[in-house]
Amino acid sequence: MSDKTIPYKIYLEEKEMPTQWYNVRADMKNKPAPLLNPGTKQPMTAEELSAVFCSELVSQELDDTTPYIDIPEEIRKFYKMYRPSPLVRAYCLEEKLGTPAKIYYKFEGNNTSGSHKLNSAIAQAYYAKKQGLKGVTTETGAGQWGTALSMACSYFGLDCKVYMVKVSYEQKPFRREVMRTYGASVTPSPSNTTEVGKKILAEHPGTTGSLGCAISEAVEAAVGTEGYRYVLGSVLNQVLLHQSVIGLETKAALDKYGIEPDIIIGCAGGGSNLGGLISPFMGEKLKGEKDYRIIAVEPASCPSFTRGKFAYDFCDTGKVCPLAKMYTLGSGFIPSANHAGGLRYHGMSSTLSQLYADGLMEAVSVEQTAVFEAATQFARVEGILPAPESAHAIRVAIDEAKKCKETGEEKTIVFGLTGTGYFDMVAYQKYNDGEMNDYIPTDEDLKPGFASLPDME
Repeated sequence: MSDKTIPYKIYLEEKEMPTQWYNVRADMKNKPAPLLNPGTKQPMTAEELSAVFCSELVSQELDDTTPYIDIPEEIRKFYKMYRPSPLVRAYCLEEKLGTPAKIYYKFEGNNTSGSHKLNSAIAQAYYAKKQGLKGVTTETGAGQWGTALSMACSYFGLDCKVYMVKVSYEQKPFRREVMRTYGASVTPSPSNTTEVGKKILAEHPGTTGSLGCAISEAVEAAVGTEGYRYVLGSVLNQVLLHQSVIGLETKAALDKYGIEPDIIIGCAGGGSNLGGLISPFMGEKLKGEKDYRIIAVEPASCPSFTRGKFAYDFCDTGKVCPLAKMYTLGSGFIPSANHAGGLRYHGMSSTLSQLYADGLMEAVSVEQTAVFEAATQFARVEGILPAPESAHAIRVAIDEAKKCKETGEEKTIVFGLTGTGYFDMVAYQKYNDGEMNDYIPTDEDLKPGFASLPDME
């Protein structure tokens, strides 16, 4: 099919929306290692997990055999307010780069939360409401997840308590206010409102916080409050399942015009966007039907894939959560305060970690000034101010397109544009003012985090 017949934006019709989520674990030969009880070091049971998570979400978390899971009609009804989301051909960027590559991006920022996070937030809020709960607790880093969850809870009439990483709470006050506008309470983490928060503050006075800290506080608040459960915006299998709607729509849009991607690129923090985008393509790869080059992009200042260890680790700084086998920098790792590009989690999804360990995908780390350079270039030619997280994928998409210019190869590149960056202007201001710098932890800097890994013997 010629380029002239492919529109700038490929929209699916409402009737073409996925009716089922895709569970990539069902097609994995090497399944992700199970979550372990930190006390007994034995696999967590559904009963144990149900004390923290909603029952239906526990079932999804533990299911590694069912390939397709029905999306409840109530969730599909909500999805229809902003889905299907467009797959956009970046014609202007291609022309600016002078590349023979064809570049597409799946845009997930066309909802009030401004990101892909709403895909899982509405699902988790739905199951909490269905279980008869009063409310939920969670953590948020840059604020996209907290924003999305506050919207979802408002829709279902649930209380929402958000623990926001302190540095983001201070740098992104408008994201915080959107959460409050939707009825959520927002607490900077670590805080003095929980025992684990007090302990972290005592051990690390003046800390700017981390997602690991915020997770610990949110879990403590959920377990200690009747009628509440904890929900998480990334990392977990259930979240990657819900986010598979991104990849399913992307593949359907490409198939509609007979387009076959060569390279699929996603930013990687905990894994929700990357896992959701690549899931159906990875499924084909696992079954030997197709072969794609899949690239995970992470920040050089928080490089869990590229410099982490594949080991069992705590999912949180307070060490109250289950142990997960993942690429990790250690639960005690706290990113530098000058790290403004998001993707701050110390570990990576167990599912994605296993796929990476099996050589089914690549990973690269990029420095944040280069990330914001790519974000600025993209904004100027494509008209969307990208979220800093998304700009990690943009950086590598541009780099790969430039390689195509050098070799003359006409490769098709697809990347995930997870959302918009209009609440991230403090970071953009630092870049524009020349105040942003690149901090890359030394091997010595990483030692304390690795030293915090649990003894599994």
